Amino acid sequence: MNTATALSPAQEARLDHLARRRAKAKLGWCLHAAVYVVVNLGLIALSVASGRHWAVFPLLGWGLGLFFHGLAVWVFAPGNPMLSRMVERERARLRTAGTDPW
Repeated sequence: MNTATALSPAQEARLDHLARRRAKAKLGWCLHAAVYVVVNLGLIALSVASGRHWAVFPLLGWGLGLFFHGLAVWVFAPGNPMLSRMVERERARLRTAGTDPW
């Protein structure tokens, strides 16, 4: 069982930096996904209006990029929409881990 230990000011600063970095990465992915949806809805509308189905290609290509971005942020860098809540959650997780994250 891990117990929370007091951290030095330097460790607290590094912990805060890491938590902020992870929270910003997650917010960046959310922004990327929102832009993906908006732009691809426009491309689909243009594609349907022209009578062709070319919009599937940017949809799949960009979707693959969004998928890998999501993997990098959510799966390989584990850690809500508000940056401060995400930072606090990351700090709490890192504190209770019981090991030095560096």
